[in-house]
Amino acid sequence: MTRYDALARRFGTPLYVYDLDRVTAARDDLFAALPESFDVFYALKANPHPEVAGALREAPGRACRAEISSTGELAAALAAGYAAADCLYTGPGKTEGELDEAVGSGVRTFSAESATDLARIGSVAVRHGVVAECLLRVNSASASARTSIRMTGTPSQFGFDSETLPEVLPALRDTPGTRLAGAHFFPLSNAKDEASLVAEFEHTIALAARLRDEHGLPLDFLDIGGGFSVPYAVPGDRAVYHGLRGGLEAALDRHLPTWRAGTPRIACESGRYLVGDSGTLLSSVVNTKESRGRSFVVLDAGINTLGGMSGLGRLLPVAVEPEEDSPAAVTASLVGPLCTPGDVLGREIKLPSLAPGDTVAIPNTGAYGATASLLTFLGRPAPAEAVVRGGEVVSVTRLRYERVHETVPPERPETAP
Repeated sequence: MTRYDALARRFGTPLYVYDLDRVTAARDDLFAALPESFDVFYALKANPHPEVAGALREAPGRACRAEISSTGELAAALAAGYAAADCLYTGPGKTEGELDEAVGSGVRTFSAESATDLARIGSVAVRHGVVAECLLRVNSASASARTSIRMTGTPSQFGFDSETLPEVLPALRDTPGTRLAGAHFFPLSNAKDEASLVAEFEHTIALAARLRDEHGLPLDFLDIGGGFSVPYAVPGDRAVYHGLRGGLEAALDRHLPTWRAGTPRIACESGRYLVGDSGTLLSSVVNTKESRGRSFVVLDAGINTLGGMSGLGRLLPVAVEPEEDSPAAVTASLVGPLCTPGDVLGREIKLPSLAPGDTVAIPNTGAYGATASLLTFLGRPAPAEAVVRGGEVVSVTRLRYERVHETVPPERPETAP
């Protein structure tokens, strides 16, 4: 029995359950761990469900802003109640059409990843008769933390290389339709420990200060990125950061001492930390079998439901949430229903004794779950998503295909003149 068995029986499986009380608890914990003046951007890529995203902006006083990377995420942010003017639009592949929609909707702050990206942002802003506030994303030449998922210090499609930024900065300043407002960094994801996180943030702050002082980088606003940790698809608790506030304040006092007066304004961003532990994936056991000495438990949820952004090894191994007084009884591979040997959620993992019809719960799946999976592979239905608060069901939805034309006229055959 899982704590959500009644929901599984009522709405079927696969079923994601998102607990809004856990979302708001994570938001409050993160704000408590940061200096009081910090802004926090919620990265909608982690979970764009409007009610999940909306819970992060409902707090009086310290509410999250939205970080988006597509017009789809912009639509989700607006549906969640975020103002377009409070969104930060990021990403290395912004098209003119996407920018036109974003600027037309009221987005005014962008992270520019390259000179051509900045020029495209500016040309769209000019066409709309506005000025775009732009942060230059910086790809540092080095890094502090040696663990975690690295997002900087290597050749990348993301950002300006820090060692070449000074030589192009004068031309960037003159880009029509834009005002350089500051810098954007994202050096790592899911830091392994607090010391690594603090060290990476200090490295980022020091580099931003050096680029400002030595090369004239405008720095009214500084986004230092994220890296806050929560387990992914295994049991465990969100990290608690007892020393983060003190470490950040010390680093800012040392390198950017005017920050306490509001210049620069400092922000960080988070996706998985804010929503990761709010989600539980419920799946039904379809079959169990033995093959050449190995056991397999076949679920109705596979990499099309929990794909870990690719389904190509980033996820393994998941773990089933343990039941009370039910120690692991077997070792088996947890697999999905798809017609590919790649549909494996966990190889040779410890499981309770399971039989067809049983429900399993995979915890900490509120981030990078349904929308980060191979949703349309083999045409299986998308999982349902139930939102709960205080034990009560708020809503139940399912992602579906959207028809873009009611009818598509047939092409006319070409005729000879």
